[in-house]
Amino acid sequence: MNRFLLLFLGLLPAAIGQGPRREDWIQLFNGKDLREWAVKIKGYPLHENFGNTFRVENGLLKVSYDHYKTFDERFGHIFYRGKFSYYIIAVEYRFVGEQAPGGPGWAYRNSGIMVHGQAPETMGKDQDFPISIEVQLLGGSGTGTRTNANLCTPGANVEMDGKLITRHCVNSSSQTYNGDQWVRVEAEVHGSEEIRHRVNGETVLVYQRPQIGGGNVSGYDPAVKKDGMLLEEGSISLQSESHPIEFRKVELLNLVGCMDHKAKNYRSYFVKSDPSLCRY
Repeated sequence: MNRFLLLFLGLLPAAIGQGPRREDWIQLFNGKDLREWAVKIKGYPLHENFGNTFRVENGLLKVSYDHYKTFDERFGHIFYRGKFSYYIIAVEYRFVGEQAPGGPGWAYRNSGIMVHGQAPETMGKDQDFPISIEVQLLGGSGTGTRTNANLCTPGANVEMDGKLITRHCVNSSSQTYNGDQWVRVEAEVHGSEEIRHRVNGETVLVYQRPQIGGGNVSGYDPAVKKDGMLLEEGSISLQSESHPIEFRKVELLNLVGCMDHKAKNYRSYFVKSDPSLCRY
């Protein structure tokens, strides 16, 4: 074997196979239990899963209300451990059944992925939503248009085209998803630079400079809400807003890694370098 062929073979790991591989995705939901997750429901202390709202059945992460007599504004969130900065979070979900009695009209077939959120330990007992950026999950009613993967901002703002956006929700360009079909929604998060929403692989919304500010959140500790502070990192959580929803997959692709082409674990999809992770 000549030296040119040897050189070519030596470059292969840096030339091919650099995109996301199945094993690169971290499965946040293991299909068995919620040991890596923490529940916070308005009106209850952290870790009290009122009414067994968040549960695992038949390999699905379910948000259910069969133990509720009335919803009574008990908005809830289930947080994955730790905080994240540059990543893609993806869920595959479907809405099922009927809305809980007493649920607000706007919460019909409504849930969300909260990114860049505050830590659950910092939430007040009666706080309704974490200060965060919400990737809104919406199902259609069977008639009319209802876009999916919209942006909502409890205690936050974003920028679009260099302008500060202070309204609470911004619609995406997605189609309407009616019925109980499974839908995949992704949020690609680049620290405080940019966030992209995708539905079934199609980009439907893009914005920049997520930051603390605005309203639409109550019961928080004022010391946590530092208006104007850019959101570089934060928690990830899923919502309970009164309509039953099921998740069959919750996975994350870390976009921080080794960006040295010579390393064995170089990946072309990384967007933030961490040389300490390089392996040669």
